Amino acid sequence: MRYNVGLYGGSFNPLHLGHVDCILQASALCRRLYLVLSVGVNRREIDPRVRYRWLYQLTRHIGNVTILTLEDRAATKEDYTQAHWMADAEAIRAQVGEPIDVVFAGSDYGPDSFWNRCYPDSAFHVFPRGGISSTQIRRDPYGHWDWLPDLVRPYYTKRVLLIGGESTGKSTLTVHLRHRFNAASIDEAGRELSERSGTDRLMLSADFTEILLQQKLNELRALELGKKLLFIDTDALVTQFYMSFLEDPDLDRNRALSDAIDGLNRYDLILFCEPDVAFVQDGDRSPVIAADRSRYSRQIKELLRSHGREFVCISGDYHSRYRQAVRAVEALLRPL
Repeated sequence: MRYNVGLYGGSFNPLHLGHVDCILQASALCRRLYLVLSVGVNRREIDPRVRYRWLYQLTRHIGNVTILTLEDRAATKEDYTQAHWMADAEAIRAQVGEPIDVVFAGSDYGPDSFWNRCYPDSAFHVFPRGGISSTQIRRDPYGHWDWLPDLVRPYYTKRVLLIGGESTGKSTLTVHLRHRFNAASIDEAGRELSERSGTDRLMLSADFTEILLQQKLNELRALELGKKLLFIDTDALVTQFYMSFLEDPDLDRNRALSDAIDGLNRYDLILFCEPDVAFVQDGDRSPVIAADRSRYSRQIKELLRSHGREFVCISGDYHSRYRQAVRAVEALLRPL
């Protein structure tokens, strides 16, 4: 080992592969490496608990890395002046509790930076960083996707929900969009679970409970894939509509569960498929809904609005729906 104690810090807002390379090299150059996570409590930054987890997941296999947290209350980075530098450097020294032999930094930090000037008794070791910055990534994370580690990507995954009444093409469109954008998707959880009695008209209350829970679990697992986009076929509120329509024996309890899951759900875009394509009887689809599709479509919309959900309606033939959906999704990926 070249050094005994080393220090490497940053906001990691977000963590990117430039940081990763510096951290892995620094950990190999000293017996103990302290990572300092800088947190601007008055600035709009990624939750520090999320950033801490990224650093922990990255380094937990190494064994010689300790993560420290340093908070400041400056409103902007420009307001973080030299007076703050010196006070915070003392706070870091107190947390480390032993002499710091070397301070590591990426090549975006020069000799006049905080990391060098505040530790005059420490060596200053600079790693090339490849020209990327967290600021660039925040402005256009999808244009810099290759710079994001796998453990960071799920944070930026855009969630697109496709909903609508029966036989409106949403399930097929979900798969189309997954292929078009090389994305992840999850199927409607209720399709298989609703057929345990051979017909959805004889479902048990426990079936609805399982559908609600399974749908959320499928979403959480799919997010781990770290794709730019996740397309979701049907949600807790549409399940709630069918709970009422199919007369769930324990409707109040499952409605409360549905509302609770809806409160946890976050979507970047909701696409509502209008019932203006031909109805196709595929399995156990309801003839009652088929007879008045507009009415039941309106009921689903009213349920969404009552829960504060905004949505984009797509209509027309299947080609037109696909084109409308692609344009709406492409808008999600544009730089800020």
